[in-house]
Amino acid sequence: MTVNRRQFLKLSAGATLAGAFGGLGISLAPSVARAELQKLQWAKQTTSVCCYCAVGCGLIVHTAKNGEGRAVNVEGDPDHPINEGALCPKGGSIFQLGENDARPKKPLYRAPNSGEWKEVEWDWALSEIAKRVKKTRDASFQTANAKGEKVNRTEAIASLGSAALDNEECWAYQVILRSLGLVFIEHQARICHSSTVPALAETYGRGAMTNHWNDIANSDCVLIMGSNAAENHPISFKWVMRAKDRGATIVHVDPRFTRTASKSDIYAPMRSGTDIAFLGGLIKYILDNKLYFEEYVREYTNASLIVGEKFSFKDGLFSGFDAEKRKYDKSQWAFELDGNGVPKRDPSLKHPRCVFNLMKKHYERYTPEQVSNVTGTPKDQLLQVYKTYAATGKPDKAGTIMYAMGWTQHTVGVQNIRTMAMVQLLLGNIGVAGGGVNALRGESNVQGSTDQGLLAQIWPGYNPTPTSRQATLDEYNAATPLSKDPKSVNWWQNRPKYVASYLKALYPNLSPAEAYDIMPKVDADKASTHYFWLNIFDRMDKGEFKGAFAWGMNPACGGANAGKNRRALGKLDWLVNVNIFENETSSFWKGPGTDPKALGTEVFFLPCAVSIEKEGSIVNSGRWMQWRYRGPKPWGDTKPDGDIMLEMMHKIRDLYAKEGGAHPDPVLKLNVAEWEEHNEFSPTKVARLMNGYFLKDTEVGGKQFKAGQMVPAFAFLTADGSTCSGNWLHAGSFTDAGNMMARRDTAQTPEQARIGLFPNWSFCWPVNRRVLYNRASVDATGKPWNPAKAVIEWKDGKWVGDVVDGGGDPGAKHPFIMQTHGFGALYGPGREDGPFPEHYEPMEGPIAAHPFSKQRSNPVAFHFADEKKAVADPKYPYICSTYRVTEHWQTGLMTRRCAWLVEAQPQVFCEMGTGLAKQKGIKNGDTVRLSSIRGEVDAVAIVTERIKPFKVMGKEYHMVGLPWHFGWMTPKDGGDSANLITPSVGDPNTGIPETKAFMVDVRKA
Repeated sequence: MTVNRRQFLKLSAGATLAGAFGGLGISLAPSVARAELQKLQWAKQTTSVCCYCAVGCGLIVHTAKNGEGRAVNVEGDPDHPINEGALCPKGGSIFQLGENDARPKKPLYRAPNSGEWKEVEWDWALSEIAKRVKKTRDASFQTANAKGEKVNRTEAIASLGSAALDNEECWAYQVILRSLGLVFIEHQARICHSSTVPALAETYGRGAMTNHWNDIANSDCVLIMGSNAAENHPISFKWVMRAKDRGATIVHVDPRFTRTASKSDIYAPMRSGTDIAFLGGLIKYILDNKLYFEEYVREYTNASLIVGEKFSFKDGLFSGFDAEKRKYDKSQWAFELDGNGVPKRDPSLKHPRCVFNLMKKHYERYTPEQVSNVTGTPKDQLLQVYKTYAATGKPDKAGTIMYAMGWTQHTVGVQNIRTMAMVQLLLGNIGVAGGGVNALRGESNVQGSTDQGLLAQIWPGYNPTPTSRQATLDEYNAATPLSKDPKSVNWWQNRPKYVASYLKALYPNLSPAEAYDIMPKVDADKASTHYFWLNIFDRMDKGEFKGAFAWGMNPACGGANAGKNRRALGKLDWLVNVNIFENETSSFWKGPGTDPKALGTEVFFLPCAVSIEKEGSIVNSGRWMQWRYRGPKPWGDTKPDGDIMLEMMHKIRDLYAKEGGAHPDPVLKLNVAEWEEHNEFSPTKVARLMNGYFLKDTEVGGKQFKAGQMVPAFAFLTADGSTCSGNWLHAGSFTDAGNMMARRDTAQTPEQARIGLFPNWSFCWPVNRRVLYNRASVDATGKPWNPAKAVIEWKDGKWVGDVVDGGGDPGAKHPFIMQTHGFGALYGPGREDGPFPEHYEPMEGPIAAHPFSKQRSNPVAFHFADEKKAVADPKYPYICSTYRVTEHWQTGLMTRRCAWLVEAQPQVFCEMGTGLAKQKGIKNGDTVRLSSIRGEVDAVAIVTERIKPFKVMGKEYHMVGLPWHFGWMTPKDGGDSANLITPSVGDPNTGIPETKAFMVDVRKA
């Protein structure tokens, strides 16, 4: 018979399965092997999406007994446009993640001061948790703050989690938290990509990856910096290699020579923490050599806007700095406005205070010699990178950037990303095929969980959390951006519609204003970092929290200064940990150096289903919202997260209905009925609620809609309470035509196929647009800069290709529609540490001064004054950075119990250069001890040529690095968390910890 590709892959999967059974001790005698393959043939097939990094690889799950048994195989989906059947080692091990005897089958309870777990029933556990939540909430509830401003909140409970949940679960979870009055709401994004959102939003208008994975293949030059994509996002790298096969140049800038570097055409080493110096030099190179895309820069960026006279920069500080408060008065950075409130422009770019000239002046110090002196990058390699990447600043060329934690986890994390975002504007690389800024997210749904507002400062869809000065909905809406420029779309002017629709999704029987009135609010006079991760653990360590949820997270290993986090957990009255496996957070009370009898924290461990055991949607880095289906039923008595939170909320509501309590309305009036079906959490119903529907017959935009009809797109949402939408970004994802996220159609028009848009596969927010800011890919007549790789084009009186940004005729609108003034921002006055990125040293570093200014480190960085930092300290002479490996994921919670992965990477290691190893008398395989001011961790030494010393300011400095995937629980002798030695310092905009550059000592253990 003729075997097509799909049939071949099925047969291959069968052969792989036979091998897998053999590895599990099952006989491979022909008759037995044939029987095992017949099991596969009778299995039910369901499609899912990988639960690890956010590439979003498709899976096919085979469940025995036509879906009634357990999973017998998980393989890559050959029809999926991104992975095309391929999986990395983690994705290939998902079968073992689900079928794992280490998974608890029932809830566990640890009584105060107890040294053991007790297995309990779900009803008892959730009933007791509900009692703790209500007691703590009632005792601590504040209707007003110290100033008498209405806040409706509790500050005694914190939540951490979770990027491991599906979108529908994330949305329901944040609703539960906010209905209870929590304001300390954080999840994985805070410590991985929180710096991405304000950086990209400030520059372009949105805080997400601009293009998508397949589009990387369209690039002429791929710059990978702040990322080791080949190892950390392996399937993404197939698109890098496809670009290379088509003639693209691959450039890698990184402190270590990695597998990414081995596949690159150009590799340049760079000292960790000096990215802005490196990129600032690139900006100078582009400007000095006039390599910028002039028409793009003049018409589509704010290069021509004139900055007010109060702005200045001197010796590392911008105007408006208050040394006592360690804060800037950002009003001094404002644009000069005309009589209509529109920024003044000089299209000739000659005005001395236009952005273009201020930028040239700012980066004139960033000469190749000085950049090389600070970064440790040899000048010739530096210039090679500059020349190569700057060559993409032409209409028919496109360069893309791939980055991850190497940029985000710094006290200048936001400005790291801002610098490259500026480079992309100068070169005209935004909105075009093969261009963009690609934020490589590290968890399967960290994009989606951020979209749902599981962070203290945002509601779903990136609407800001109300502050205490916004007592009413009208006052909140008064802060909505306004623009009188007729060409500015200023899409955020629609915020009142989105917020009203969100509130109606929560409280359909209240008006938007009434619903807003009962919602919790943060203090307006506190820095946003007060509510963020690092400060949560500092407050917890001081005994200022009574209870906490760690939902799908392991902060005892995953957070910076993990020893402090573990100590802080012991000062809670109660802790709820929801996860697949028992972990270092749930079991902190029996960890190294602890005495369970001295720790009074009551702990509830709730076991949840793995991803292939439940249904729902997740969002990959490229904003593709993909639906996954349940394969096997949940393991033992474990439950999907949605069911756990729904049942818990019912218990809490029952208590308030019976006993009353503090501020009961937001709890009792919550629209929980729309989350469930047959007494179970319904991902489909919640997805419909998140999309939104009309609550009454109404007319919008000249179209008539009936009550109950699904909202077709967010342009049809209203501010008067006639629509609900749990998240305006999801509007259009679940319409009257059905679930758009579940689409699996690879059909494309010829224009779309030329660049691989795949518009009929899944749904991509916003409005299924695959390339953001695509209006910048054409000139004022609608003609693409590069017709061979057109994203959109004006043909026969309409746009073809992708969904156009902003609508309207060519040239009618400024292309960056989410920006108030419509321009891409080379000058960004909204960030805490300055409108232009400036090089500052990490808070811990080997040098006490640098040549760019007298200001050593970020003057407004978040830190605790009572926690010491190692600066040019001979006791801690070596630069250290943490990173990931291919075989493990995050804290290793899911991967450290998969034997296939642990066999490949069994324990924490420390990479060091041969020169340092010789100095210290360390050989390959020796156990070494890394120590910092905060703690120490033992690791196996890997002596390698991949790490070289850096020559900085005339002196040689050594660097070491180690992965952060490990913890004390498992595997045996695997080692503990690298975060025991990382510092509690963070970016001033986001509070993201600086775990990529700090100082240690290394010696033989």
